[in-house]
Amino acid sequence: MKVKKNALKLLVPYMDRYRGLITLGRVLAAVSALVALATYYEIWKILKVAIEGTQVGTIPAMGWKAVGIMILSMLIYIVALMCTHISAFRIQATMRKKLMKHIMSLPLGIFDEEGSGKIRRIVNDSTAATETYVAHNLPDKAVAAATPFGLLVLMLAFDWKIGLLCLIPIVIGFIFIMGMMGPKMQENMKYYQNAMEEISNEGVEYVRGIPVVKTFGQTVFSFKRFGKAIDEFTNWAIAYTNSVSGPMVRFMTAINAVFAALIAGAYFYGKNGVSPKLVLNMMYYIIVSPLLTVAMTKLAYSGEQEMTVVDAIERIDHIFDIEALKDDGKLNMLQTGDIVLDNVTYRYPGAKKDAVKGLTVKIPAGSHVAFVGPSGGGKTTTAQLIARFFDVTDGSISINGTDIRDISADELMKNVSFVFQDSHLLKTSIADNVRLAKPDATDAEVIDALKRAQCMDIIEKLPEGINTMIGAKGTYLSGGEQQRIAIARAFLKNAPVIILDEATAFADPDNESSVQKAFEELSKDKTVIMIAHRLSTVTDADMIFVLENGSCTESGTHEELMNMNGRYKSMYDEYVKSVQWKVGA
Repeated sequence: MKVKKNALKLLVPYMDRYRGLITLGRVLAAVSALVALATYYEIWKILKVAIEGTQVGTIPAMGWKAVGIMILSMLIYIVALMCTHISAFRIQATMRKKLMKHIMSLPLGIFDEEGSGKIRRIVNDSTAATETYVAHNLPDKAVAAATPFGLLVLMLAFDWKIGLLCLIPIVIGFIFIMGMMGPKMQENMKYYQNAMEEISNEGVEYVRGIPVVKTFGQTVFSFKRFGKAIDEFTNWAIAYTNSVSGPMVRFMTAINAVFAALIAGAYFYGKNGVSPKLVLNMMYYIIVSPLLTVAMTKLAYSGEQEMTVVDAIERIDHIFDIEALKDDGKLNMLQTGDIVLDNVTYRYPGAKKDAVKGLTVKIPAGSHVAFVGPSGGGKTTTAQLIARFFDVTDGSISINGTDIRDISADELMKNVSFVFQDSHLLKTSIADNVRLAKPDATDAEVIDALKRAQCMDIIEKLPEGINTMIGAKGTYLSGGEQQRIAIARAFLKNAPVIILDEATAFADPDNESSVQKAFEELSKDKTVIMIAHRLSTVTDADMIFVLENGSCTESGTHEELMNMNGRYKSMYDEYVKSVQWKVGA
């Protein structure tokens, strides 16, 4: 039998010192509910005086007393909400900080495996669900739990027979609603969250691909996956609504049948004559009974809210369960040296075959090498393994004789620069984008890095120079210009190992010339690893490695590989043909 999980217990690891404050908030909320019920005793006394017609002058005083009690109840409840809200905000902040710290330590491949939309939704929406639960649902649940007990006392205190009649429909309704709660409801909540994540992922991918979609006029076709995710959720939502409509109708009918029970009771007890006491009690129960109906409805819905937050916490815990790259914190000072890949194998999680298999490569310190080969050959994966974006499945990678797994992550990142194929700039100033490589860099250092990266023509045309905000007031950069800003980061970082992943892919002829000049300057006295499809950019490399299906099939200088008359020569000849191709030729 599946054990029902308690949301509050699941939240304990994130509560820190706020557990007591949450308990205080829940207690105060329950107290406020009980204090509020004292108002209805004053209402009973007012009705009694009004029906009996004696001491009518005391009604205003009793009325003001009832108002005072209600105000007191509200003040207690406000304090309760302050306690739970402070706790909720702190818990959410703690949760997000821990999540982001853990996410920063994860292998980068996780973002492709899990989906950036899914991770974003967990960080934003799942943590927000816990904030809503602690801030609002917990005090409301305390009120909903305390109110029936207080009402039970009130309903049985004045006329227990009528009180019992009123309770019968409530008990029947509660039996109906309890039938809805259980493992099936939990599964439905999980499916709902999964569907929302799927829609979020597909939505992100669709929005990212809109320029390509519009270019090729494939709007309807491209919407297919996103539309399918929406349609599947719609069909499930309709089926789920139909499945719970019956129990909900029976529940709502039962709890609202209190007035029918009161009418039946009035008819039965009034057979021998209607006494002032019967009129008093009937009027009183007509006022009080709906409170019990509302309280039971809130209590019923609180179960669904708890299931939602349990599922949210489980999704957060799933991210924490993903193993981070091990970092024992050793501050091995990395010295420039040979990079050696010894029988390296790597397989992406869930993949059926290795992306890199038994790869053995030596890259001498200060040399310029290139990885070439067909798409899917393992070039980018190999480069990412050297930068330790994820750990090898088997074998080892060492720099200057030290396994990179024994070097602290911070130390390794200080000594390796990676210029991506698709350089991403943040929506902030040019200067801050460059400073990502060195947060404490001065403006002079930033400008020097931009000059060496051949970026000054970009800076000169921007309205506020290096302080221009990217994406503000229509200020955007082309792919080649973004690439040069990314190279400026690498200059500022000044790491001894540079990895260039198809770094000229988005450059037009003018930008490519500037990028190549920047690379020449950047590569001086550095160990450079290039990943290239444009084979003309690697002809001067000290060593070229041809990677196919994750293995090195050929290696040597350009001249040596051409003389081998093998795979590299075939690729180079095809590349030359493609360069010489002309429209209409």
